Amino acid sequence: MRQSGAGKIFASAELALLLGFGLRANAAGHKTTGVTAAGPGLKSAAALIADANSGEVLFEHDAGLVGPIASITKLMTALVVLDGQQPLDETIEITNADRWTGKGAFSRLAVGTKLTRSDLLKLALMASENRAARTLGRNYPGGMPAFVRTMNEKAKALGMTRTHFDDPSGLSSDNVSNARDLAKLVTAASRDTRIREFSTLESHEVRVGKSVLTYRNTNLLIGKPDWDILVQKTGFTNDAGECLVMQTMIGERAVNMVLLNSFGKLTRTADARRVRKWMEAQHEPVVAAVGEVASK
Repeated sequence: MRQSGAGKIFASAELALLLGFGLRANAAGHKTTGVTAAGPGLKSAAALIADANSGEVLFEHDAGLVGPIASITKLMTALVVLDGQQPLDETIEITNADRWTGKGAFSRLAVGTKLTRSDLLKLALMASENRAARTLGRNYPGGMPAFVRTMNEKAKALGMTRTHFDDPSGLSSDNVSNARDLAKLVTAASRDTRIREFSTLESHEVRVGKSVLTYRNTNLLIGKPDWDILVQKTGFTNDAGECLVMQTMIGERAVNMVLLNSFGKLTRTADARRVRKWMEAQHEPVVAAVGEVASK
């Protein structure tokens, strides 16, 4: 997407402002009002756990820290595509314009592949297929510039005040947000049954030429009998680290989890298990912050 000189300066200034806010939030430490319980001992650099229905924060750690969010972006991509009400059964051809030239450029979807908008959306959500996400953006009315603009307008409408989008795949490190904003995105995504269904598919097959490609969910918890996940998205880039957001049932309670910048592929999954274990150990989970001692 080309920008004028003034546009680039404005975008850079906006991004710098967001990142600067994140640093200030980080400097604020782990202060949370009403702390009465020790936290679950998470390894992710930033996290927020909240009741999905009431919005009550059960735990947070550096939840205001702004940084790259990688493929968590694709939840917003899905919202914009579905809000646009374009036919999901329309066949779209992948072109050279959908290729990414930087890190993460690999895709199993070759130029010339034809898939329905529905298939592209499924692959973007459950398998984090970057070229599928970019193809969806390019085929939006007004093309990629209009799509990215609508992503940012949608973020503003959802109250995501510390979020900025630069592309629909998440490969751009200029896609930034924080845990508090992403909890709002998870809630919005959970209200669409199609995003819930597509993001939690264990696997999906598509025909590419004479071959059938099988894609599997990037979230290792999907399909596990002890997890009831309603909506989810994983993400990874070198700048963002390993990320995971999801809405899941813990007991009879719907809970939003946002786990950002985890080190190692298994840490985000282990952190999700730590959260569940921590909540199940409490009859009435209350607000907690890292480093706080339980008080009763």
